[in-house]
Amino acid sequence: MQHFFPKRLLVSLAALCLAVSVWAIAPVAQAYNNPDLLPETQTPIIDLANLLPKLQEETLIKDLESFEAETGWKLRVLTQYDRTPGLAVRDFWGLNDKSVLLIADPRGGNLLGFNVGDDLYQFLPRTFWVELQTRFGNLYFVRENGENQSIVQSLETIQTCLRQEGCRVVPGLPREQWVLTLITSLVGGVVFGFAAIPRQKGQLVAWQWALIFSPLWGILFIAFGIGPVVTRTSDWLPLFRNVIAFMLGALVAYLSPMIGQASASET
Repeated sequence: MQHFFPKRLLVSLAALCLAVSVWAIAPVAQAYNNPDLLPETQTPIIDLANLLPKLQEETLIKDLESFEAETGWKLRVLTQYDRTPGLAVRDFWGLNDKSVLLIADPRGGNLLGFNVGDDLYQFLPRTFWVELQTRFGNLYFVRENGENQSIVQSLETIQTCLRQEGCRVVPGLPREQWVLTLITSLVGGVVFGFAAIPRQKGQLVAWQWALIFSPLWGILFIAFGIGPVVTRTSDWLPLFRNVIAFMLGALVAYLSPMIGQASASET
């Protein structure tokens, strides 16, 4: 009997805490899905987080409306922070298979999110949307260019690709991505150079070894060094620089035994 009352008291306290916590959380959960946040008139942009300056928002509204009238593709923008209309935007905008909903939320690690209609995947594959999100929604891009430019440039990219009947990758070559292709081209050249070092007397180039290692240096140079450049830009300069980096890497690696022998003889 002595153990019964403390146990019953603990159960009562736990039930009371649970009831209080549910009562306290309920209003917050309701604020995350509130159709009352929808505007009274139709507009392609609902800027609840105030990420777009007023003049820029008005210009963007006209641009999205004219793009929809021209192509039939429906682009919509929802920015949110602590409150959102939630699924109510689906009926408000009449989202369908020809719609793209861009959701900008500054609270996450990436600003952007996309809700894409099924009809768009034959023109813009799923990898396109992942690359679009990582390029324009990452913290570094947002910090340097602003949240509004992240939204605007994403929409401009989608419009450009839909006007030209699709893109497999996001057009344009950011500097950080080009630097990565330059490094892979250089490393591919180094692998090729080491593989081509003569291993027999009188041999100038060990082509058989270069061919054996071709999957490695070919992937580094062609797939990772050349491919991302030619698929994203028609500018010849990044391609030229990557080819030069490959040749320099190959030359340095190829001549490294001679340089080592010269240094040893001098010593």
